[in-house]
Amino acid sequence: MRIYSKDSVSQKFRLHLLLSSALGILIIYALSTISWQNSLPLGVELSMASALTLGTISFLIAVIWGNPLISLLKRWGIGKQIRVEEPGSHQLKTGTPTMGGVLIVIPVLLITGVLNVANLLGMTLIGQSTLILVFCLASHALLGAVDDWQGIKGIRAKGEGMSEGMKSGFQLLIATIIALVLYFGPPQWDYVGVPGFKDFFQIGPWIIPVTIFIIVGTSNAVNFTDGLDSLAGSISSITFASYGIIAYLQDQVYLMWFCFTVVGALLAFLWYNAHPAQMFMGDTGSLALGATLGLVAIMTGQWLLLPVVGFVFVAEAGSVIIQRYYFKWTRHRYGEGRRVFKMAPIHYHFELLGWSEMQVKERFWLIGVLCGMLGVALALV
Repeated sequence: MRIYSKDSVSQKFRLHLLLSSALGILIIYALSTISWQNSLPLGVELSMASALTLGTISFLIAVIWGNPLISLLKRWGIGKQIRVEEPGSHQLKTGTPTMGGVLIVIPVLLITGVLNVANLLGMTLIGQSTLILVFCLASHALLGAVDDWQGIKGIRAKGEGMSEGMKSGFQLLIATIIALVLYFGPPQWDYVGVPGFKDFFQIGPWIIPVTIFIIVGTSNAVNFTDGLDSLAGSISSITFASYGIIAYLQDQVYLMWFCFTVVGALLAFLWYNAHPAQMFMGDTGSLALGATLGLVAIMTGQWLLLPVVGFVFVAEAGSVIIQRYYFKWTRHRYGEGRRVFKMAPIHYHFELLGWSEMQVKERFWLIGVLCGMLGVALALV
């Protein structure tokens, strides 16, 4: 009979994390050495090959320690608290480990960090512009983790995290810092691509409010979408892959690398988030992914295509806005609030119409794939 100490779970978690990190660093070092010896800037084939390889490495680093992470989250009592107004079938998910977004965030930060450290050693392997992406991802993941923790502890109410005002305030602060750095720091990002026009257009300081709006709006939109097993993760993987291809078409090699690194981590997360989910990403993942997606769109200059590439996210956020303000308007005019949808976000509406959870997810995923294809096509026009 085997006897485990009370710290066996955390020891296994640390061991898996250490081994996966070591594996990732060794592979990244080998890839970096090969790339450096072939001299940068990279050719088209090697650039895409490196991006796909980094995505695979990201997947391996994340998927290795998924089960230990789930065990650790369960041990610490970090389980999802389902709000009472959600569909009845969702109440069965109460207690499922949340804050699984760290499974996505840590591999991306690790890989991008290693490549930036290689820069300090004299090998130009990744652009310094990725540092702003690292800041965006890490800061929103931290904000989401605090929100998740407060929701778990039920500080305000069951399943409710930070107050809407407080969370929005932090989102605006982080987005403003990023917008100012992008505009005033080198290189100056103040341009926009318009389908049908070959050249980009500079919009000057107007890029600052645009960046703030897109980062805050996209982070909330992905957060709204994170309500069904694998929905937010699968749609996010499509949107990051789409913008990775757009970056590839525009010779933004380092941005392409970053996008496919995120895609790899997302696929590893989906391994454990597939129905029935073993863990949820929580705000730790959704806020970080949404904000970073918005920033990627800004950095490609193709942010006008974001409502197309991320149409599902727009529909989810739009349904919440329409539901809320229509309810308030009808309550003011008729004395009682009325609703456009059976429930918002809109994925709940379709569930209450009789669609199964997986039907909603798969059909939304199909829409996401088509919109991603259309977005890339428009970037080529």
